Amino acid sequence: MLIIAAALVLGLHLLIIAFNIAGMIIIPLGAWRGWRFVRKPGWRTLHLASLGVTALQAAFGQACFLTIWEADLLGLPDAPQPMIMAWVSNLIYWPLPIWAFAIAYGLAFAYVVALLWLVPVEKGMAAKETGE
Repeated sequence: MLIIAAALVLGLHLLIIAFNIAGMIIIPLGAWRGWRFVRKPGWRTLHLASLGVTALQAAFGQACFLTIWEADLLGLPDAPQPMIMAWVSNLIYWPLPIWAFAIAYGLAFAYVVALLWLVPVEKGMAAKETGE
């Protein structure tokens, strides 16, 4: 049962990584193509917060809480994983020092903050969406 829980955590982790990377590409592309959703405050806030948490954890020398949670569910670090789970783990867990991740995540977060000025969120959009 723990292996299933660990696989679910790994899947969630992969979805969050895909969301973060896709957002960094979709926001400027969407601004160029005129896609309105890239200027929605809820979506942008979620994207900024997701990358902010990741960058902050790395800046403090901590692994992502999802990484820690998955490792705890699996038990020992050398516990066998199902083939697909091992492949996905190898895709997202790189054997680099934490400072390298801190720099990479810090740069990604700075880029997303810069996107707030390059592709600003529409003012008053939140009121329009709720019907106020």
